[in-house]
Amino acid sequence: MCGRFASSNGPESIVEVFGVEQWDPAETLVPSWNVAPTDPVYVVLDRVPRGGSVPVRQLRVLRWGLVPAWAKAPDTAVKMINARADTVHEKPAYRQAFASRRCLLPVDGYYEWQTVPGERGRQAKQPFFVSRADGGMLALAGLYEFWRDRTRPADHPDAWRVTCTIVTTDAEPLLAPIHPRMPLFLDASGVDAWLDPGLGDPDEVRGLLVPPPPGALLARPVGAAVGNIRNNGPELLRELTDEDRTTLF
Repeated sequence: MCGRFASSNGPESIVEVFGVEQWDPAETLVPSWNVAPTDPVYVVLDRVPRGGSVPVRQLRVLRWGLVPAWAKAPDTAVKMINARADTVHEKPAYRQAFASRRCLLPVDGYYEWQTVPGERGRQAKQPFFVSRADGGMLALAGLYEFWRDRTRPADHPDAWRVTCTIVTTDAEPLLAPIHPRMPLFLDASGVDAWLDPGLGDPDEVRGLLVPPPPGALLARPVGAAVGNIRNNGPELLRELTDEDRTTLF
């Protein structure tokens, strides 16, 4: 689940909404309405700078698809775009990041596909776009990790790869008919605790894995064009009309 999302907000907006203290204007991504696994993405995190003692809230550009620190190669990234909330604390690929390297991904919303009856008894996939009902940015709970490329010298600019994954949970009632799982998203009151690198007790952190009450999200059917990563534009978010749906199915 959550294999695509939209991210069209500029860094200035993200900085303002999440109280970011540090970001590099050189790390600016073009808006995307069809972000796919291994793409670069905006991530908000709290990290203690080298030589410092107080965490600083940063806006970073990471790669979507977590590569564990112990991985021999980065090929696993495309398989680790999501981490289940019920097992993230114990899975070897995620448990260290869960303890101290938590982040959030600020997105417009994400896409999910529902299996529906198609022509001649075949099954078809209807994409939906899920976003906040109030139109605000959706803060998806995530984890990030560092991976050292041993084929490159330590001073090489690509010697380190920093990647991330999205934490998922059981879908709320509105979304369950579309897909049984959804990204764990944070409301404003939960952001600081989730990002706090000093909060490392597994039981305390697991207590944060509770989504906001149902009702904050809105799902609308969209066209099949989002299924092709070469398609990218705000038109992907256009809600299908009844006439569109009749034509398609």
